[in-house]
Amino acid sequence: MISFSASSVWAFLLILIFLAVSILIASALKRFIPFLRKALIPSSVLGGIILLIVSTVVYFCTDPHTYFFNLSFLQIASGTEEGSYTGIQILELITYHCLGLGFIAMGMRSSDRKFTKKRTGEVLNTGLTTVNSYLVQAILGIVITIMAVEIFNVTGLIDGAGILLCFGFGQGTGQAMNYGNNYEQNYGLAGGGNFGLTIAALGFLVACIGGVIYVNILKRRGKIKVTTKEEANTLADYEGSDEIPIVSSLDKFTVQIAIVLAIYGLSYLLMWAVCLPFGDSVKSTVFGFNFLVGVILTIPVKAVLNKLQSKKVIKKKVVNNFMMGRISGFMFDIMIVAGIAAIQLDLLADYWAVLLILAAVGGVATFFYIYFVCRVLFKEYRYEQFLGMFGMLTGTASSGMILLREVDGSYRTPASENMVFMNVPAIIFAIPMLVLASMAPQSATMCYISLAIAVAYFVILNIVMFRSKIFRKRYASLSPPEGEGGGGGELSEAAVETLPDAAEGDESS
Repeated sequence: MISFSASSVWAFLLILIFLAVSILIASALKRFIPFLRKALIPSSVLGGIILLIVSTVVYFCTDPHTYFFNLSFLQIASGTEEGSYTGIQILELITYHCLGLGFIAMGMRSSDRKFTKKRTGEVLNTGLTTVNSYLVQAILGIVITIMAVEIFNVTGLIDGAGILLCFGFGQGTGQAMNYGNNYEQNYGLAGGGNFGLTIAALGFLVACIGGVIYVNILKRRGKIKVTTKEEANTLADYEGSDEIPIVSSLDKFTVQIAIVLAIYGLSYLLMWAVCLPFGDSVKSTVFGFNFLVGVILTIPVKAVLNKLQSKKVIKKKVVNNFMMGRISGFMFDIMIVAGIAAIQLDLLADYWAVLLILAAVGGVATFFYIYFVCRVLFKEYRYEQFLGMFGMLTGTASSGMILLREVDGSYRTPASENMVFMNVPAIIFAIPMLVLASMAPQSATMCYISLAIAVAYFVILNIVMFRSKIFRKRYASLSPPEGEGGGGGELSEAAVETLPDAAEGDESS
C-alpha cells in the first residue's frame, strides 16, 4: 500500500517546488535590486546560487555534515540500493533529462532559413569550433597535470588526469564523472570521480560568471542591446499558418509535450539498441549523449510529419514553433537551477590548487579561442555565437543557451540553430577524443603520445575550419584580371560557383 503522506512520495515534487520557488525569488530580486537588474544575471542562475548558498549553510550547520538536498525528507527510497536516490542525485537526474528534452524541443522547431551552402558551412564550422575547443582544453589540461606530477609531485594525481578538463567543461558532470571514476578504478587517480565532478562544477561557474561579466562589458560598449521590457508580439509569433487549433479534443500544448516525450522515448530505445552488442562497457558513454541522439531523431520525425502533411494524411501542422521554444526554455531554466544547486563545495578539497589552475587556464584559453573564431567566421552574429559557444564549452549546453537568450531571446539569429545542428559534425570529429581519453591515463609515455596526437589533430582541424582564410590567395588567383568580367580583382559569379567554401563565414572572401 502507498502512503501518500510518506516523504518519499513528495520528495521529487518538493525538489521541483524548491527549484521553481527559487526562480520566482530570483526574478523578484532582479526586479527590486538595481545591481542585479543591471548585472544581467539570468534568473535561473541567480535561483541556483540562492539554493547553493542555502544548501551549503545547512551543510556546515548539521552534524554529521549534510547538504540541504540530502536531508532525509528529500530522499527517494524504494527498499533497494539501486532504486534509492538522494536529493542531489535527483538534481543530477533532472539536469540530465532536461538537457535531452530541451534539445529535442529546439530541434523540432522549423525554420524559414534554408540550409544554403553558407548555412551548412556555418553549422560545420560550429561543430569544428566545439571539437577544437575540446582539444585546447585537453592539451592545456594534460600539460598542467604533467607539471603537477613531474615537477610538484602532487600525490594521488596521474599525468593524464588533465584531459578530464575537456569533459568537465565541454560535456558536463556526467561524462566527467564517468571518466573520472574509470581513471580512479583502473589507473590510480585518487578520488577520480570527485575530480571530474569538481572540474564540471568549476566550469559551470566559469560559464555563468565569465559569461555574465562579458555580457555587461558588451552592453556598456554598446555592442549589444539587451531587452529589459517585454517585446510586443504578433499572432505570427505564436502560431504559424495552417496549424492545428489551440483547443480541441486535445490541447495543442499537450500535443507538443507528447511529441517531445515520444522522441525522447525513441532515444532511450535507440541507445539501448546501440549498447546491446557491446554490453555494459559503453553504456555510460552512449547514455551520456542522450541529447545528441534526441536531436538526431528530430530530423527523421520532422521529415515524416512533413511527408504526411504533403500527402494530406495530416491536414494541419502539428508542431508549433512558439510552444516548442517555450518547452525548451522551461527545460533549460530548470536544468540550470538544478545544476548549480547540485554543486557540493566540499569536493573542492581534493587537489584544490590543481583544479583552480585548470579552471582558470581552461576558461581563459577557451574564451580567447572562441572569441577569435567568432570574430573571423561568424561576423554577422559574432556576439550571439560567442556567448552560446562559450557558455556551452565551459559549462553545459544549458548555460550556453541561457547566455544566448540574454542577447537573442527570440532566437532570431542562426546561433541557436548552430548549437543544435552542430552536434552531428561535432560527434564525428570528436571520436578521436574518446580514443585519446582512453590512452592518456595508461602511463606517462602514453600521456605524452596522446598530447602529441591532440596537438596534431588540433592543427589539422583548424586548417579545415579556416580553409577560406588560409587558401584565400588561391581563390583570388582564379579571379579574372582587372577589367575582364569580374573587374577590380573580384571573383566572377561563375568562379564563385566553382568555389564551394570561398564565401563561408566571410563577407570579404
